[in-house]
Amino acid sequence: MKKVYRLEDLDCANCAAKMERAIAKIDGVTSADVSFMTQRLTIEADESKIDGIIKQAVKVCKKIEPDCRIIL
Repeated sequence: MKKVYRLEDLDCANCAAKMERAIAKIDGVTSADVSFMTQRLTIEADESKIDGIIKQAVKVCKKIEPDCRIIL
């Protein structure tokens, strides 16, 4: 399943790359892409685990970029 979310207040391309790497390591994630230019998060993941994956992705984003929000 592929999901695309809008990011708000992502201020740093380096932070976007860190988020992408961390989200890609979450169990059940097939691929993750965080685009600083378009302010988008694209996740391909196991459909049965998507809710837990999104919760973990929100925590990852807050840890790396405290002002960044994932618009669900």
